[in-house]
Amino acid sequence: MRALSASGIPFLVGGTYALRHYTQSARPTKDLDVFVRAGDVHRVLDLFGRRGCRVELPYPHWLGKIFLGEFLTDVIFSSGNGIATVDDIWFEHGVDVEVCGVPVRLSPPEEMIWSKAFVQERKRFDGADVLHLIHHVGARLDWIRLLRRFGRHWRVLLAHLVLFDFAYPDRRDQVPDWVIVELSARLITDRGDSSEHVCYGTLLSRQQYLDDVYIDGYQDGRVEPVGQMTHEEIAIWTGAIKDDE
Repeated sequence: MRALSASGIPFLVGGTYALRHYTQSARPTKDLDVFVRAGDVHRVLDLFGRRGCRVELPYPHWLGKIFLGEFLTDVIFSSGNGIATVDDIWFEHGVDVEVCGVPVRLSPPEEMIWSKAFVQERKRFDGADVLHLIHHVGARLDWIRLLRRFGRHWRVLLAHLVLFDFAYPDRRDQVPDWVIVELSARLITDRGDSSEHVCYGTLLSRQQYLDDVYIDGYQDGRVEPVGQMTHEEIAIWTGAIKDDE
């Protein structure tokens, strides 16, 4: 963090360190997550490569890695499904704190909810993180911006809000009534295009909906033009499933 700060490359700290700040969670972590703009990822990797670290860009559409002995830093500039791209808005709303005694800025809670809401793998589900963030900072969230972030994938946000309503009945006031009314009305009136043979489940899990694509013939919801990823990016991301497990 000191090296990045000295370099002048804009970055945000996310992951467990940000979650600890917003929710007072005591969860341990095995790495450090830093978020940068896509145009800066190679600058970050080059910086630490020159400092003697091993660096990689295993997933060119969203993530680089920095290794120093047993320590790992993820350099994140998007998300595995290609949706939550780090842009100027992340930095406009970053939160100033100290992490390990170093002055840094944290990823905003709205963008954390946006990116974590889609992580619904068989062995990793970030829904609890989403609910804990709403529990602790829901009353302070920019809900208008959050809805804009989800855009046409607003159903994913609504699903988490229903779970929040179930998990924390005494904290329902953390979500403004107008948000529930707005999204519920959309669910009733916006039934979508029934002829659209697309599986958007692949935006939630890179593994659990592959049969729908490969066997049942659904169009992959991650792939352009309905998604934001290329076939080459998906091949790399899918090919790493076994290694990551």
